[in-house]
Amino acid sequence: MKKFLLRFILYVGLFVLFLGGAGFVGYSQSYKNFYGSVYNKSFPSFEGLEIPEYDPNKPTVAVMLGDKTTTTEIFDFLIPYELFAMTEAYNVYAVAPDHKVKSLSGGLEVIPHYTYEELDQLLGKSPDMIVVPFIPVVDKEAYQPVRKWIQKHAKTSIISICGGSLNLADAGLLDGKTATSHWQILNPLKKNFPNTNWRADRRYVAEGNIVTSGGQTGGFDAVLYAISQDLGEEAADKVAKEVKYPTYYFVKNPTVSPYSVDLRFATYVTNYAFQWNKTKAGVLLYNGMEEMALSSIFDTYADTGTTNILTISNSQQPIVTKHQLNLVARNQSSNTPKLDKMIITGTEAKSLAAEDVKLWKEKGNAKELLYMHSDSPDRFVFSAPLEDLAKQEDLLTAKHAVKRFEYRADDLTLEGKSIPVETYINMLLVGLLSVLVAYVIDRRFIMKKPRACCVKRMNEKRTLV
Repeated sequence: MKKFLLRFILYVGLFVLFLGGAGFVGYSQSYKNFYGSVYNKSFPSFEGLEIPEYDPNKPTVAVMLGDKTTTTEIFDFLIPYELFAMTEAYNVYAVAPDHKVKSLSGGLEVIPHYTYEELDQLLGKSPDMIVVPFIPVVDKEAYQPVRKWIQKHAKTSIISICGGSLNLADAGLLDGKTATSHWQILNPLKKNFPNTNWRADRRYVAEGNIVTSGGQTGGFDAVLYAISQDLGEEAADKVAKEVKYPTYYFVKNPTVSPYSVDLRFATYVTNYAFQWNKTKAGVLLYNGMEEMALSSIFDTYADTGTTNILTISNSQQPIVTKHQLNLVARNQSSNTPKLDKMIITGTEAKSLAAEDVKLWKEKGNAKELLYMHSDSPDRFVFSAPLEDLAKQEDLLTAKHAVKRFEYRADDLTLEGKSIPVETYINMLLVGLLSVLVAYVIDRRFIMKKPRACCVKRMNEKRTLV
């Protein structure tokens, strides 16, 4: 019985240790590649940056960026930035604690238009609207300027996108209020901020001067709702049609059946932990590119644990987007490592990026060149990437990506393998390795037979007795 118990502890213990250890290391690295993808190298000094002209007759929207120690969630930042800018009715600025280049999740760099203090001085009052993306708190001291600026403008109109509600709750702005957030983090939010009434059945919640939104496409609804309240229903509907947004009806009625954890979420976690041979995809940055299209690549692929995204340009100078964001690529065409695919985003990429693509073809190296949106310009910006993810990986991975976006339209055709075979094979191999090591230890120390000399002595003792 004693040996059986020892063997049970040995096999189970090593299985948990190996699988848990390998999973922890893999998950941590995948998390770092997306949410922790802070660029710590120095960029050259950039002069003469383009900043959207300030029009005192227009209301101002400030879209926040975090401090130097963390990333700002890319979807939460780029989507509202472009939606507000598309109306041409607002001054829209990227603001941060300082002028240093800031990283967005997945590995995209943005140069702020203004610091928090500079924008306050320019306006002489609070911005008319502040957008708060999810900004992870990595260094509490470095994060203080972010928290204080939110608190300073607590009475202005504020929209949090997805996990940005955590930042509002942390600043004390949601005490006693009803709010929502991404379904994957609602339970921790309920535990850490019990004074807020957290709703899982709302794509957005509007209470007083604050609008909080759920997981990512709920951010579309929240921003479009804010536009409709500010500029009128016609303006919001116009923007929704321009971006081919398929579920505008949620703007009018945000009530939904809440999501919960299921097998697709397990796939998300296991991909993060055990998908080691990640697809390496490049995204070409070029002047005039659409912010929303760029976001669709990072959030669709990079936050699945299956793909690493590299930003690439043909110039060391900042790339200016369609609505005057200044982006900086981490890689140049001439020194980019070999890629599995190069993705060209945007509905007008074939004309706007023609010269950049030509230079890439001369200098770059990728197995596949993929025009993600210009080949399907009449579709919602996330549709083609989600369908391509299913082909690149598998249906379970793609279906969780759809759910993670809280994308409830039925216009997708997902085709591919049923499950992430490589991920599960890696898990199985780790499990088998643990069994093999346990077997060797078992044979050497638990199951081993007494040596011949020991047996002889034992027999001699029995004879004497």
